[in-house]
Amino acid sequence: MMYQSADTKKLVIEIIATLVNIKGTMYELILKPAGINKNYFQSLTKQKNDAGKWLTKREIASKIISEIETHPSYEKIMHSIIKTASEFNQFHIAKDEYEARATVQKAREVLGVLEILEKEETRKREQAKEKTELERASQKEQELAKQLPLLLLAFDSISGKSANPQLRGVMLEDIVNRLFNTYDLTEQLTVVQAFRRNDSGEQIDGAFKLDGWHYIVEMKWTTQVSGIRDLDSLSGKVLRSGKQTMGVFLSVNGWSSHVVDLIKQNPDKSILLMSGYDLRIALTRQVDLIKMLHKKLSKLNLESEPFFGAESMI
Repeated sequence: MMYQSADTKKLVIEIIATLVNIKGTMYELILKPAGINKNYFQSLTKQKNDAGKWLTKREIASKIISEIETHPSYEKIMHSIIKTASEFNQFHIAKDEYEARATVQKAREVLGVLEILEKEETRKREQAKEKTELERASQKEQELAKQLPLLLLAFDSISGKSANPQLRGVMLEDIVNRLFNTYDLTEQLTVVQAFRRNDSGEQIDGAFKLDGWHYIVEMKWTTQVSGIRDLDSLSGKVLRSGKQTMGVFLSVNGWSSHVVDLIKQNPDKSILLMSGYDLRIALTRQVDLIKMLHKKLSKLNLESEPFFGAESMI
């Protein structure tokens, strides 16, 4: 808005009209660096005013300002012209050296004020952006604080031995996917709901995207601990996916003792293990889910450890 003022427009007109006597040279030194189209400028030099005379540089300047006033680069163009004038020192090519010097001095003064105002506007925009981001973060935090206790309650309600195994598996998928959906609201990861692929021949319990990588989630809640065959199923799904795909194997009751060692022997380190305790810790938020996944991934990549339990993160 600062470039819309009558004084600023008047200064730009004076710059175009007084600094350089010859129109073509004025274009090269003043208008061209600001991005004014040469063909447009040349068309103005061939126009006449109401008195039937060729447009003066002052009249050309007025038409240029009127033409660019609604252009997205308007402020940038105006700033460039004023800055060019503030650095101008070729007074021998002006028609009136004293008038040109006065215009340059005015340009330097105005440029200083404009730069101060621009810095202030930038500071206000950054403050407004920071305030908006804080408000959004607060809203997301409130949503986490609201949803996680409900999911924990649902998880505890199906943890009893009397719970129907089939129903328990379905509810586990729902709880985990809702957990990921809650973090999707924070824009830290992007969730893909459960789906089937390969002509419906392959069931994907859940999936999400984090840090540019896709993760396929396999969930198990059986009375017995999971074995390597259960993980082989997930490994196959990962191998049949794109190169930037990994797997998360969640087994509430854990896995047999040989599973971790067998995964370590696999040169393709693409499976993270997650226990029922990990899930509960994430639901109570003793460890943030995103931080938990990052730590598990770091342990796998740096130390070839497919399982890094939440008990080591608390």
